[in-house]
Amino acid sequence: MDNHRVPGPVSRRLRYPDITIFALIIVANCAQAGDVSDDREPCACSGPDSFFNPVPTTISDEAQDFIRGLPDPATYPASPAPDDIEGWRRLREKQELRARPRMDAIKDEFGAKIIPGRMGGVPILDIRPATWQKSAPVIVFIHGGGYTLGSAASSLAASIPLAHDSGMRVISIDYSTAPAAGFREILDEATSVIRALYAVGFKPENVALVGVSAGGGIAMGATLKMRDDGTEPVGAIVLWSPTADLSNGGETWTTLRHVEPAFDAKKQLNSVGQTFAPVSELTNPYVSPVYGQYDDRFPPTLIQGGTRETLLSGFVRLYRVIDSAGADARLDLYEGMVHAFQEIAYGLPESGLARQNSIRFLRQHLVAVRP
Repeated sequence: MDNHRVPGPVSRRLRYPDITIFALIIVANCAQAGDVSDDREPCACSGPDSFFNPVPTTISDEAQDFIRGLPDPATYPASPAPDDIEGWRRLREKQELRARPRMDAIKDEFGAKIIPGRMGGVPILDIRPATWQKSAPVIVFIHGGGYTLGSAASSLAASIPLAHDSGMRVISIDYSTAPAAGFREILDEATSVIRALYAVGFKPENVALVGVSAGGGIAMGATLKMRDDGTEPVGAIVLWSPTADLSNGGETWTTLRHVEPAFDAKKQLNSVGQTFAPVSELTNPYVSPVYGQYDDRFPPTLIQGGTRETLLSGFVRLYRVIDSAGADARLDLYEGMVHAFQEIAYGLPESGLARQNSIRFLRQHLVAVRP
């Protein structure tokens, strides 16, 4: 990857105190992460499960500054129990309040028009950049947050820059979160939004799905479900750091665990996965898309991630299973980048490059809307 500076709005510097939204994008439990000092020294690795924070010299200066400020995930508070609906609700409300000032600043920075509404009976934010034209394809965006946290309103660091740089309208889904809602209900909401777009005249080739983290897993599950239900899926899919295997399979689950800043993989992801689906369903393809059956008719799929993610094996395995079936699958990895870097540090040169590669992929596979 070429770590060149990307001109325009993507060249903004971000230091760690600016990214309290880290807690909303990665899986659970980071409500206090924004309180970590920016000049915190990297942790020394003192045991097999200790966090180690190397700062590679092979990434941009901005990214090096960002990496230096990342907290030790062992300091994050414990998750609520998988079935603690009230506990997750309180945590989500707290994090939504924390994110609000940052989201307001992003709205001011980019000047996009945001229209709250409903589509297919599901709450959405309709995000329209200043350069949007009615003939442009539409992106259906599915936020991350470990299935339990986040919202359309607190994920604007992903959706607004994507709309701004692409010139496309973004429909950000405010899906019901786990554990109050299970995976079937959440997937039904995602597919309802897509069907609603079809009902007003959009064709599959006019519509893309973009999902971040858990939203990437939901995007894949929704696509498989639509296909199985006999509805034509969207024209293209872009996944940023998707959750591809909630059964915790994959080699990097072990090998990269001690350098994973997004979450304590040993303690946290098991409980988060079980908020979305029971243990007996964790290898259901709608839950963990690496176990899906694919063919050459599956939509073109771009999978992006960083080399610093415990979920990296899931990206590789998902790419391989789609590609092996004859579909158009691409794996786009970024040196030294962490989970959902395109959102949590949207101003890094690496994030700008990833976003531009995502947009290029979408433009290759989508067509303009005809009147």
